[in-house]
Amino acid sequence: MISIKQLAESPGLTSVPPTYTFTPNPNDHPVSDDQKDSIPVIDFARLTSGTPDQRSKLVHDLGKACQDWGFFMVINHGVPESQMKALIKACGEFFNLKEEEKQEFAGKHVLDSIRCGTSFNASVDKVLFWRDFLKVFVHPKFHSPTKPSGFREILLEYSKRTRKLALDLLEGISVSLGLEDGYMEKAMNLESGLQILAANFYPPCPEPEVAMGMPSHSDHGLLTLLIHNGISGLQVQHKGKWINVNSIPNAFVVNIGDHLEIVSNGRYKSILHRATVNEKATRISIATVYGPSLDTVVSPAPELVNLETNPPAFKGMKYGEYLEMQQSNKLDGKSCLHHVAV
Repeated sequence: MISIKQLAESPGLTSVPPTYTFTPNPNDHPVSDDQKDSIPVIDFARLTSGTPDQRSKLVHDLGKACQDWGFFMVINHGVPESQMKALIKACGEFFNLKEEEKQEFAGKHVLDSIRCGTSFNASVDKVLFWRDFLKVFVHPKFHSPTKPSGFREILLEYSKRTRKLALDLLEGISVSLGLEDGYMEKAMNLESGLQILAANFYPPCPEPEVAMGMPSHSDHGLLTLLIHNGISGLQVQHKGKWINVNSIPNAFVVNIGDHLEIVSNGRYKSILHRATVNEKATRISIATVYGPSLDTVVSPAPELVNLETNPPAFKGMKYGEYLEMQQSNKLDGKSCLHHVAV
């Protein structure tokens, strides 16, 4: 399968090949340009080093952002800007490797610890997406491609820093749900939880209006932290519209995953989002998904379930089984979450 980088660099490419032509759904939501439609901003420093009152207000704001949007930006998060930029640069260098070098990391199975490829799941995608990817499992066991030079060290440091940030955010979210301290860490076995880094490469597209970087989907796992190279393209569904996410420089864009929706018994929802492409610039985004351990059965927190007034909305399923189901099929909205709905 030809990579999208190879295709985009083909001499004289002026149109999108039919296999990449994405037919828009006539019932799709409109795109909003209203500046008031911007996702909430969370000042992380107040969660970790603020006064008790500031922390309490921040936890409330965090819960509100999860409930109203399912997406938020995090500033003052403590991850050095230099580390974020170094990883984006290193991922760009990975995608610039020769095609045969990248093939060494192609992977065969959706749960392989290192896997690079194109589209989403090219073997089942009816329409191919304008995207190359690299997926790496970085926790509980750390993996890394051996190329380019220095990639491993940059990835290891970034993964450690962002892991701490994600765990602190999950603790704040857990408290906002009224769960006891440490609930998420214990119930989801986060010490051996899965952490996957997914780097996405969206090169310029000659007809961006007919191609799609990634279709409308929600993420597996509990939380996703995203950074990018300053080129916008992320859209989030909110109140019947698609919202362009214009993120603050060096902030993380964070979203709720399907498994946090399950744990919260539907109070916090994983939100549909997609990646658009443009004809001028290459967009690189790096998403890190934080999930339970693969053998954890994820079901609604018992404290959030009342058989009479708030019955369980989801049945339990092992995270590893859910992950395999989602990654093996074509990406289709929240179809996997519907599979475990009661």
